[in-house]
Order: sequence, then structure tokens, then C-alpha cells
Amino acid sequence: MSGLRNPPAAVRGAGAGALGAMALVQLMAIVPLVRLGAPGAAVAVVVVLAVVAIVLCGLLRRGWAWYAAYVIPAALLAAGLLQGVLALLGVLFGLLWTYILHV
Repeated sequence: MSGLRNPPAAVRGAGAGALGAMALVQLMAIVPLVRLGAPGAAVAVVVVLAVVAIVLCGLLRRGWAWYAAYVIPAALLAAGLLQGVLALLGVLFGLLWTYILHV
């Protein structure tokens, strides 16, 4: 027995925390992207993915939302073609989400 009163809620809380952290990092990346001269499309992708992360926080009660969250790192990897640092962010977020799913 885990000792937790509601283990599924604890797991959802960890997932929501990770998605919230992803959203926060993406929103904080907007200013450096603009200063680096990133195309507007790169900034738009970051904003849209931050909103997707926040929406997925509330949808983690549904099983599909856990796997749908892989859209965020995959899209950031693709956005790496616009600005290289976004690919690095995609790799880091992909590793984080893989860890969350396997813990």
C-alpha cells in the first residue's frame, strides 16, 4: 500500500506540475526568442504550445491526455527548424514527460 489517500490524484498532480512547468518555461522563452530575432512563427508556436500544456493539465483525468502531451515536445522539435534552441527544449521536455509516464 502506498500510504496515499488517493494515489491517482497524486499522479495527476505530478503530471499537471510537469505540464505547468513546461508552459511556464515556454512563456518565459518568448522574450529571449524575440531578442534573438526568431521568426514570428516560432514565437506563435511557443505561445500555442504553452496554451496546449495548460489545457492538458485539466484533461489528465482522461487516459488519452497523458499521451497527447507528447505533442508538445514533438512540435518543439519541429519548431527547431525555425529556431534551433526550440529543438533543445523539445528534447528536454520529451525526456521529462517520458520520465513522468514511467514513474
